[in-house]
Amino acid sequence: MPATDNNAIDIYQHNRAAWDRQAAQQCAWSQPVGPETIEAARRGDWQVHITPRALPADWLPAMYPVPRILCLASAGGQQAPVLAAAGADVTVFDASPLQLAQDDMVARRDSLALATVQGDMRDLSAFADASFDCIVHPISNLYVPDVRPVWRECFRVLKHGGRLLSSFYNPVVFVGDRAPELAEQGLIRPRFRLPYSDLRDLSASELAEKQGQGDALVFGHSLDEQIGGQLEAGFLLKGFYEDEQPQPRFLIDRFLPTFLATYAVKP
Repeated sequence: MPATDNNAIDIYQHNRAAWDRQAAQQCAWSQPVGPETIEAARRGDWQVHITPRALPADWLPAMYPVPRILCLASAGGQQAPVLAAAGADVTVFDASPLQLAQDDMVARRDSLALATVQGDMRDLSAFADASFDCIVHPISNLYVPDVRPVWRECFRVLKHGGRLLSSFYNPVVFVGDRAPELAEQGLIRPRFRLPYSDLRDLSASELAEKQGQGDALVFGHSLDEQIGGQLEAGFLLKGFYEDEQPQPRFLIDRFLPTFLATYAVKP
């Protein structure tokens, strides 16, 4: 039987600790850029990634006048230091102290002006209304059960004309049964309905095993929540693209691009 939602689990604290562990292990999103990348950015040669491919240049704000950029749930020493080296006034907001420490390390190493703030992406009360020109929000909102508060807070802290650059998984990745033997046979067996929740949809034993291993708890938001939620918050959608997974994690990754990215504007 599926597990029911368990209010005793503090999702924020559990996932904060899980990301501290991933940062300590230097997972793909916890490997800071090198000094050569920062030096190139200072010369005007730079890119930012929120999926494996670089963001389109016209999605990013001009560096003059200096834009205020919030890298939301975006620590790890990757996007924020590049943007700071390119000339932006950058703040990194993330749940994980060890992820934020990666940005602090790059800032010290390369003499960058960069602010880091720890917190929950659903609550940006640390920032006043209309504080930022741009928000960079790479794949991370699968770690909160309801994404709509994230979009509402993004809308609030952006200036009019500000842009939200976000990425997330195609929700189809959450539908299939994850039994290893199915993958070995090349089979995809639908098991879960969308929106998906580890708390609701895993069996009690599966959930206990995931918690015991210290893995982050995830939530597969529907496109209605991801894209429709941005529109409900007041954004206008200006750009969209799909991207391939270069190292397929799930069998479905071999058959369609499972990364999605949106460019939304606060009118």
